[in-house]
Amino acid sequence: MTATTTAMSTTATTTAEKTGARTSEAADVITGARERVDSLDDRIIGLIQERMAVSAVIQEARISSGGRRVNLAREMEVLGHYRDALGKPGTGLAMTLLELCRGRV
Repeated sequence: MTATTTAMSTTATTTAEKTGARTSEAADVITGARERVDSLDDRIIGLIQERMAVSAVIQEARISSGGRRVNLAREMEVLGHYRDALGKPGTGLAMTLLELCRGRV
């Protein structure tokens, strides 16, 4: 085996190990898709951070006007929206978002 063949074989093995693919074509598809997922995750995290900041403004306005920190009716609307859009797992996701945005009640 030549040095080039060995290097190519090692690269293919490493890529297959990272992706779980059995062919280099599948490994390439998986690698590209994972890059897209990572980019989407970065955008989602940014949006969650933006949502947290907006929620803080809402809470501050509510509290400074003498209201409560949490509006349970609004939270039920959010839960329903996520459940309707994403099914039962959407409710868990919404609960996590609500917790991140207002803390535990």
